[in-house]
Amino acid sequence: MGFSMSSDVYIGSLLRTLVSSKPSGNFLELGTGMSLTTSWILEGLDKKSKCTTIDNDASLIAICKSYFENNPQVDIVCADGGEWLDNYKGESFDLIFADAWPGKYEHLDEALALVKIGGFYVIDDMTETKGWPDEHKKKASNLMRILAEREDFIITKMNWSTGIIIATRVVIN
Repeated sequence: MGFSMSSDVYIGSLLRTLVSSKPSGNFLELGTGMSLTTSWILEGLDKKSKCTTIDNDASLIAICKSYFENNPQVDIVCADGGEWLDNYKGESFDLIFADAWPGKYEHLDEALALVKIGGFYVIDDMTETKGWPDEHKKKASNLMRILAEREDFIITKMNWSTGIIIATRVVIN
């Protein structure tokens, strides 16, 4: 299919570990892609957990459905992630993996508002790679600055895999 933006195995393993730390959890993946991280997230679910995965590319959603459509623990949504975040009225999430612009570079506040206290917000692809346009470097730097300045999240920047940020939502005293 020519899709070259799949996450690597390291972020998948990390997501599985974080997901498994939240029994009966509710998880959100923004950017289904080829379903690689979806499979890792689902691997970490216990029997009472659920996952929603969203992508705006119908062909990628079709691939995900071919593997997971009959899994009652996953809700596979073909939609614009930003519009979905704007309109979502359900329960908060124990972990959001934002692997698309919506929830990461756009609609950040909407995504972060959906993370439960003690929940995780995880992003990857934060280490500059060859070919990043200057605009993308600025967006990534700005995003890291915004996350570091928030009082309602504690973050860890990891120079590992493709560059990971794990943020945990905390109570503001």
